Parts: sequence; C-alpha cells; structure tokens
Amino acid sequence: MKPAPRTLDNTDIEILSWLFRDARISNKDLAQHIGMSPSSCLERVKRLQTDGIIEGSSLMLNFSALGGHLQAMVSVRLSNHNRQTVDQFQQDVLQQPEVIGLFHMGGEDDFLVHITVSDTTHLRDFVLDAITARAEVNHVETALVYDYQVSRRLPSF
Repeated sequence: MKPAPRTLDNTDIEILSWLFRDARISNKDLAQHIGMSPSSCLERVKRLQTDGIIEGSSLMLNFSALGGHLQAMVSVRLSNHNRQTVDQFQQDVLQQPEVIGLFHMGGEDDFLVHITVSDTTHLRDFVLDAITARAEVNHVETALVYDYQVSRRLPSF
C-alpha cells in the first residue's frame, strides 16, 4: 500500500507546473520562475522526488521520424480476469516494441493498448501475433489514431 501523499503548498504546485511543461528546465531557470534561490528550489524538487510525487521524467518523440508512421489504439477484452492472467497480459504486452502505453480499464474493454507501427501490414501482424494469438484474449478492436497531443498543463484537483 502506498503512503498517503503529503500536502503540497503553492510553491510545490508551481514547481510541478513548470516541470510538467518542461522536465528539462534547468534548476536555475526553474528557481528564477518561482522566485526562490536555486539551492532551495533544488531541495524542494529532491523532496518531491523522495516523497514519490515526481516519479521520473519523460521524453516526447516524433514516432513518424523513427519509422512509426501509424498509431493505433487496440481495445482488448480478456476471457479470464484473475490477477495472474491480467498481470501476465500487461507484462507481455509492455515488452512489445510497438507499444507506447497500456491502459487497464473498467467497462466493456479490459485494456486499451496504444501502439505505433510502420504500416498497415505491421499493424495487422502486431494485432494477430501479439494480441489475438493469446489464449486469454476473446475480443479485439483496432482504431487508427489521426492525431496525438498531450496537455502541457498540470491538472488541478
């Protein structure tokens, strides 16, 4: 069980907001935007990391420039929902080089798999070989992604 998150103050929220927009911002620039010393700002960021609020940083890629000219969302329903089956499915699918993200969901579909592939033949082969060939999968639907954008604003709760 994860510990209850600590209460964040306005400075923590402002730090997170800037880092959410650009995780590569220098500590000096971050401190300047927030109006605090670089050493105090770095201490705050390290505490946010230690407390598990900042879990890492990520890199946005142009998948098309890397050969991933198509993106798709693959909806998957499993015939068996025990923990071992669900955990194994997640583990195996995340090992596939085409997979960008995996969402375990409630509702009609159990998983939504975000993938990138080179072309329609690659898409067909991925769906057949990595998804429908699995014994626990009983339904698959694939939808092409026309555009993919990510918010650069920190959500408010």
